[in-house]
Amino acid sequence: MRIALIAMSGIRVYDEELLRLGLTLPGFVERSKVIASLPSLGLLTLAGMTPPEHELEYIEIPDLAARRRAGGLPDQFDLVAISSYSPQIAEAYELADSYRELGIPVVLGGLHASSVPDEAKVHCDAVVIGEGEASWPGVLKNAEAGALEPIYRATGDEFDLRDAPMPAFELLDTDQYNRLTVQTSRGCPHRCEFCASSVLLTNRYKQKPVERVLAEIDRICEIWPHPFIEFADDNSIVNKAYWKRLLGELKGRRLRWFAETDISVAHDAELLRLMRESGCMQVLIGLESPTQGPLDGVETHRNWKMTQWPTYAGAIRTIQSHGISVNGCFVIGLDGHGPQVFDQVVEFVEATGLHEVQVTVQTAFPGTPLYDRLLAEGRLLDPAAWHTCTLFDVNFEPKQMSVEALRNGFRDLVVRLYSDESTHARRDRFRQFLRASRQGGDHDSG
Repeated sequence: MRIALIAMSGIRVYDEELLRLGLTLPGFVERSKVIASLPSLGLLTLAGMTPPEHELEYIEIPDLAARRRAGGLPDQFDLVAISSYSPQIAEAYELADSYRELGIPVVLGGLHASSVPDEAKVHCDAVVIGEGEASWPGVLKNAEAGALEPIYRATGDEFDLRDAPMPAFELLDTDQYNRLTVQTSRGCPHRCEFCASSVLLTNRYKQKPVERVLAEIDRICEIWPHPFIEFADDNSIVNKAYWKRLLGELKGRRLRWFAETDISVAHDAELLRLMRESGCMQVLIGLESPTQGPLDGVETHRNWKMTQWPTYAGAIRTIQSHGISVNGCFVIGLDGHGPQVFDQVVEFVEATGLHEVQVTVQTAFPGTPLYDRLLAEGRLLDPAAWHTCTLFDVNFEPKQMSVEALRNGFRDLVVRLYSDESTHARRDRFRQFLRASRQGGDHDSG
């Protein structure tokens, strides 16, 4: 079969004023470009486990749109597989409908389709729910026979990452990307109620064997010398012993890398040393709130982040003293956040010397505990307005301020944080701090 693997990617913002402002702010634009250029590791993984008799084409939606404008929708396929997130789902549905009108069967997967499969199956021949690796062989077999089932869902045990296939990185034009993704784990022990990542696909935290991760990185190095790797995990450095072993192997590979993790990395000096020696440039840490109280109840299982909040400032200092910049991530609009939160974020960033900062609006994604709670409380502005699930648009009624106060305060916060002046000031502070740390041997334990 000739199979198209279509990735819906890129940043979406529907607040026109915020979009206009964002395009003028260097810090906002830089991170947006990075996220927008990341390939779909899920589709590349399915490609890697597809038998060689099938012909594959990996297509990013901007490239498909350009081809569509130039000569119409490419229709040389026997099967089209589309992966999409919530804010792009209307575009994905329209594309799926167009292919079906051409008589080409369509499979939809990804977090959104997994969360609302009955909605998704209206627009396709088959919906893949959950981890795609478990269902893909059956999808291919049935597609060849012209007998796709409407729903594919993994049964029995979850997919074992020891069996993880090699992603088909060779399908990519590496000139189009500033970093490539590698996954070492799925899930996260913290289980934040707003999280719409791989925790929706797996019920437990699981790790890919070090040997398989190294093989993927070596494969990337074959096609892209000295690459920049983004570890595509919800929480990359949970298992410290695992990561010390992995990082020890990475040291000689001349990589640069980025990961999302939690504040606990600051409490292990050996780990931080290995991170830096192996090429870690930055870690993004979900701090979530500039003050402690609003963290109460953010996690569905425990209040770990709330208990860690008193260590935040020292931990940021410790991590950055090793030459690893911290991108502190804040979720604005938690139930404990009032109108003062915007000033509190700015004050926290300045007081702690964060190199980078990422602010998003709390967003109720389908399938998350947050969505279910806000739906039950009648606080969703429109329960099916998926186009507002962008992390930058407001789709719910905040508890301690109005919708407009959250929307306007967030716009103002973005300007304050990502202006040219603020961005350069943060980076200058980091460089000065790093020089002082190296001169004074300041590597405290956090």
